[in-house]
Amino acid sequence: MTGRLRRLKQLLAGGWSRTALTLPFLALLLIVALDWFSKTEVTVEPALTSAPALAAVVCRRTWYPLLVGVVTVGAAFVMAAYNGRLDESVHTASVLAIVLVSVIGWISAVLRMRQERALADARLVAEVAQRVLLRSVPDRVGSVRAAVHYAAAAAHARIGGDLYEVVNTRHGVRAVVGDVRGKGLGAVETAAAVLGAFREAAHQEQALDRVAAWLADSLDRSLRENGHDGLGEEFVTLVLIGVGPDGMAEIVNCGHPAPVLLRDGELPRLLEPSSPVPPLGVLPPESVRPPVRRAPVLPGDRVLLYTDGVIEARDRAGTFYPLLERLPDCAKAGAPADVLDRLHLDVVRHVGRQLGDDAAMLLLQYEPAALPEQLPRPNGQVPQRG
Repeated sequence: MTGRLRRLKQLLAGGWSRTALTLPFLALLLIVALDWFSKTEVTVEPALTSAPALAAVVCRRTWYPLLVGVVTVGAAFVMAAYNGRLDESVHTASVLAIVLVSVIGWISAVLRMRQERALADARLVAEVAQRVLLRSVPDRVGSVRAAVHYAAAAAHARIGGDLYEVVNTRHGVRAVVGDVRGKGLGAVETAAAVLGAFREAAHQEQALDRVAAWLADSLDRSLRENGHDGLGEEFVTLVLIGVGPDGMAEIVNCGHPAPVLLRDGELPRLLEPSSPVPPLGVLPPESVRPPVRRAPVLPGDRVLLYTDGVIEARDRAGTFYPLLERLPDCAKAGAPADVLDRLHLDVVRHVGRQLGDDAAMLLLQYEPAALPEQLPRPNGQVPQRG
């Protein structure tokens, strides 16, 4: 459905662009007709300058304002000859104004094209940075199905201060969702440092709390290298989750919104930590020892990890988005990616405008692969263990 809507928008945009090209000539015909049927002695020839000015607005081609300008100058001479004003100063001033507006339109079109090329190059760089920093999450990672949805608050931005990652390790599937304090390039640098550390620590450390300690040490080193000497001024909230081969989930939360467990037949439930832990960067790295919460997950269970850009999204009345109330209806979409798409649209509909903060969502659905002895036989029977 999303692809169809995108193609429809492209078709409508193409149709509008072709229609917009006729607007300067329609304005030109309107002015000529007004002069033709006018019974007064006042000439409307100076109004012809609106045609090349309009051409510079509706078309991105640099030659289009010049083309409309040439046609408009010809129309000015025809009108002046018909009205007997070729030797009057108003005709000379009108022609000069048309030429001046046409040249200005051509210059503005050239500058706009250069700006669009620079913007396209910047977007390309942002897309490359996004692929390196926030890599795409495959549909299947070990024993879970995964989907991610990320929306940056800055207009035309692809990356921001939120971070996410899912990796398959010998300790099971491990994932992280975090939020860096602040925005801009500084937040992106901090997010890159945390993600780089997680991709290494998730494979090396067996205990999930040790992964958090590794991230705290890497964050502290990164902040000091970038000139942030004051502890507590820069911090990262994040939640770590690991799903082992036995279906036991481990969760470590460092000042981040609690994940939500979705289970068929039950209301959504927050997986809150046993004791609150400050975000990374507030305490010295050697003091980071967050508790590990363990919770069994069943096949089909889903765990939603998200940033505060979701739950702190407010409508015009200042009401926060009620995630636990809206989540059951959004979860009916089926596949994890469809659930997140519907959830994001619901958040935007609640706010009624562009989100004011970065919003990242990661949904993990536990679906362990069947063991060889559990696979159905050709006759449809499943062998039983002795």
